[in-house]
Amino acid sequence: MGSPEARMHVETLAPGAAVIAISGDVTSACEQALMSAHEEASDTGATLIVLDFTDMAYMNSGGIGMLVTLLVRSQRRRQRIAAVGLTSHYRQIFELTRLDEAIALFDDMSAVLESAR
Repeated sequence: MGSPEARMHVETLAPGAAVIAISGDVTSACEQALMSAHEEASDTGATLIVLDFTDMAYMNSGGIGMLVTLLVRSQRRRQRIAAVGLTSHYRQIFELTRLDEAIALFDDMSAVLESAR
C-alpha cells in the first residue's frame, strides 16, 4: 500500500500545555502510538493537549474513532483538546462529525496560546 505510517512527537508548548505533532496517515492502526503520545503529554502535567495535524497526510473513519477515544481519556483527566493544522477538508469533517464541539479548532499555535490565557 505504501501509506506513510503515522508518527507522533510530543513537545511542551507552555506550562500546562503539550503538543502532539502528528504526521503520516491517521487510521485505527496508529491508536497505540497516539495513546502513548497522550500518556507522555499527560505525564508533563498538561491540562491542554494540542493535536498538530500540519504534517498529516490522510485520516479515515478509524482515525476519527480513535480521536473520540482520545477525547474520552482526556475528559477523564480533565484535559482540554485543541487542534491546529487541519486542511479545509478535514475541518469540514470535524464540523460534520461535530468533533469541533469537543476539540477546539485553531489556525495556528499562537491562536491556541492566546485562547489559553
